[in-house]
Amino acid sequence: MPPSNIVQINARLPIQATAPSLPGAYRSVGVPSGVGNFWRKLAAFVGPGYLVAVGYMDPGNWATDIAGGSAFGYTLLSVILLSSLMAMLLQSLSAKLGIVAGLDLAQACRARYSAPTRVALWILCEIAIAACDLAEVIGTAIALQLLFGIPLVVGVCLTAFDVILILMLHQRGFRQLEAFVVALMVVIAGCFAAELLLSRPDLAAVAKGFIPTATIATNPAMLYVAIGILGATVMPHNLYLHSALVQTRRFTQTTEGMREALRFATIDGTVALVFAMFINAAILILAASAFHANGRGDVADILQAYDLLSPMLGGAFASVLFAAALLASGQNSTVTATLAGQIVMEGFIDLKVAPWARRLATRLLAIVPAVIVTLLYGESGTTKLLILSQVVLSLQLPFAVVPLVRLTNDAKLMGEFANRGWVKLTAWAVSGVIIGLNLKLLIGLVTA
Repeated sequence: MPPSNIVQINARLPIQATAPSLPGAYRSVGVPSGVGNFWRKLAAFVGPGYLVAVGYMDPGNWATDIAGGSAFGYTLLSVILLSSLMAMLLQSLSAKLGIVAGLDLAQACRARYSAPTRVALWILCEIAIAACDLAEVIGTAIALQLLFGIPLVVGVCLTAFDVILILMLHQRGFRQLEAFVVALMVVIAGCFAAELLLSRPDLAAVAKGFIPTATIATNPAMLYVAIGILGATVMPHNLYLHSALVQTRRFTQTTEGMREALRFATIDGTVALVFAMFINAAILILAASAFHANGRGDVADILQAYDLLSPMLGGAFASVLFAAALLASGQNSTVTATLAGQIVMEGFIDLKVAPWARRLATRLLAIVPAVIVTLLYGESGTTKLLILSQVVLSLQLPFAVVPLVRLTNDAKLMGEFANRGWVKLTAWAVSGVIIGLNLKLLIGLVTA
């Protein structure tokens, strides 16, 4: 296969992309050449997977994991495991599209589908990004209240100013942005490692929780939370994000160079998602061991969880660690939501908007409903809104997954890198599971 680039690939498609994804960072990170440089090459590719993994541990995950662990114990650990495995497959396909085709998922959809279809896909993706941003707004506001006593409504409004943080990170370069995100992930992981030591979970019950049970699909309340976990874990806009982030690496654009880039990008993404799975599982295990095991199956509120942690775990710093991790989670997710928004808008409709303007507009769309719900329903309403935002993400997921699978199956677009038989079968099976669970949820909500 000849070297891949945007013009060459798009010659096979109806229209041509006008610019690469994230033009300011495109091919900005060098990759060592030659044989015998495995670890140096891997180090060069490490980063995009962690930016993607951040979306798998945002405040929306906290709400669904706390609700699931408190109400159903360790049962929904199997949903976290299966969702993470699905994410690993889908993110590897996303990386493959970006590396081989030289297009992000939004650009590829714009090139492949008719105008009405791509506009519909763009609107649905924007809804998903708004839902994700809503979770980040609420999560950050709750963390500010817990740590500094700032009223929830004031905290929601203060999140509008994180655009300054995003601009500062962008100006320092892409590798610095990645380092910032990884540092915050380490903070989150450290906080939960300490929490788990304090909570002393039942390890046998934890292991059993990773085995799927039919009850998840037959219990409507459990299914609702499970689909929220699915939407919070396999986030649709992250599929667009990863296909663009892998293009920041300056790998050799030959068949062998792309094959090598795919190998390292897959390692990066898989390790990062295993890390994210540990954090998601830790949140649910903490809720199950601290609340469900002590007869508190009604804890579905992040603020309530914070108030109960120290008395139940007997550690003065348990609640502080919880709040610090929540703040780090909200800020981390803010970074990736901004990048995803830029990729989606430019990829689908070729609309260039200054990053600060795009960020501020998206954040304001999230702040308005958060303020309204906070004023009308208080703290309990914000948690319900958090879980609903994750269900919205899950409902939008098929509209990102199906185009991704179709595009990476296409030999005309992907050449010899097109998905092989077992990958096609597995990818369509994953798509079917996601669609089937969403249909079951919708039918249940309509007939309830």
